[in-house]
Amino acid sequence: MSDQPYQGGQPYQGGPYEGYDPHRQQYPQQPQWPGYEHQQQSYDPQHTQQWQGRTWETQTHAPVQTPVPAETAYLSAVQQQPYEGQHQQQYATPAGPEGQPAPAPQAVAEPEPAYGPATLAGNSRITDAQRARLEGRSPIIEPGMQPALLTAALGLLLAVTAPVASYALLVPLVVLQGVTAAGWFRLNGMWPARQGIALAFLGGLTADAAVLAAGRDHAPAAILGPLGIWVLLSLVLQLRSHASPDERMYGLMATVVSAALSVLATGYLGAGAHAVSVGAAAVAVAVLARALPLPTSASVGVSLLAAAGAGIAAGGMTGLGAKGALLGAAAGVCALIGHRVASYDYPSRFVHFTAGVALPLSAAAPVVWVLGRALG
Repeated sequence: MSDQPYQGGQPYQGGPYEGYDPHRQQYPQQPQWPGYEHQQQSYDPQHTQQWQGRTWETQTHAPVQTPVPAETAYLSAVQQQPYEGQHQQQYATPAGPEGQPAPAPQAVAEPEPAYGPATLAGNSRITDAQRARLEGRSPIIEPGMQPALLTAALGLLLAVTAPVASYALLVPLVVLQGVTAAGWFRLNGMWPARQGIALAFLGGLTADAAVLAAGRDHAPAAILGPLGIWVLLSLVLQLRSHASPDERMYGLMATVVSAALSVLATGYLGAGAHAVSVGAAAVAVAVLARALPLPTSASVGVSLLAAAGAGIAAGGMTGLGAKGALLGAAAGVCALIGHRVASYDYPSRFVHFTAGVALPLSAAAPVVWVLGRALG
């Protein structure tokens, strides 16, 4: 190693650096090794020291990087310094104002991220209907062809058994009332609701028994009487509930509507046999036409035309004649309303096979009863 003086300054004297070092008296001298004395040489900021011997080059050492914490972790307020001053940082306490020790850096807690709005993916809290609205799609899913086939089959059973006997008609009617009671509660998101379903179904059975006992001529009183009684029973049932007032009101409305639909389906038993055949056949054809893969407006028009045509055909076989077109068209309108209610807001597959099957027929029962008596 050469001891030649550097260019542009004073000759190197070989002595240690005598400048101010606030840490020299606090800590022992660092161990000596060959070439160490050259590191203690004074440094002139206006000149560049040029060494020919082996030195400890601090710039060749990579700075120690602080690992980047996660977004939800605590972030340190102190950044890691480069390597030149790390030996001082390890042994010395940083001095604050007027020579006082600086307070230890405190960890800064990042606030927890608030929940944002619903996203299109990766957020299980939003419903399928909300996702469909965000994506610009309709949140309404129609029951489809399979429930329509079940509705048509049940409607044809009503149409075929009505001219045979009242007790023959009672079999598909009881099935319709049970599916109506269960489907309405599931459509409203209330499942299981055993007491409400049982109460609504029992109301339909009571109305059936009253009509069979009183006869078709007294069907209005036999149907409206159980309907009023079951509204009171639904109110008592909800008053015994320990749920919140809002939940009790929601349950009361669901129970009353379910019981009303089940009781009003007894209108098939109180209407004339010919009217039941025409109306049920019209509902079956209308629902099948509505399930065809057509635009909504075209599908609705085709359904109404098909219902009217089915009414004319069934009316020709039963003696109603052209009057069957009016009854068939009215029954078709009610069937489309029930179909639309069962399609509301992304219902489940169970809803499609309960409410989607039953509501078109149950909604048409009062019209079949009233128009059947009016048309004679």
